[in-house]
Amino acid sequence: RLRSAPVTVRFVTNTTKESKRDLLERLTGLGFDIAEHEIFTSLTAARNLLEQQQVRPLLLVDDKALPDFTGIGTENPNAVVVGLAPEHFHYEMMNKAFR
Repeated sequence: RLRSAPVTVRFVTNTTKESKRDLLERLTGLGFDIAEHEIFTSLTAARNLLEQQQVRPLLLVDDKALPDFTGIGTENPNAVVVGLAPEHFHYEMMNKAFR
């Protein structure tokens, strides 16, 4: 019914554990008729903000989420993006983020 209505359809999630592509594969595997551009995640919002502010982030996100940041410069970071990534939360990385 939504597809035939004059509305824009979006699937919104706050997940930071997987890329939009992985999420798309999971949802289509469950039978959802969905296109990648219809998915909006917190990583999408973070990427949009990074591009708007033209900053170079230290990405403290799960490795499976990194594809959502392809093309974003991360050399000499001047910002930090934090997601659900317990494997990256250790003294060395936290020290780097705070610096």
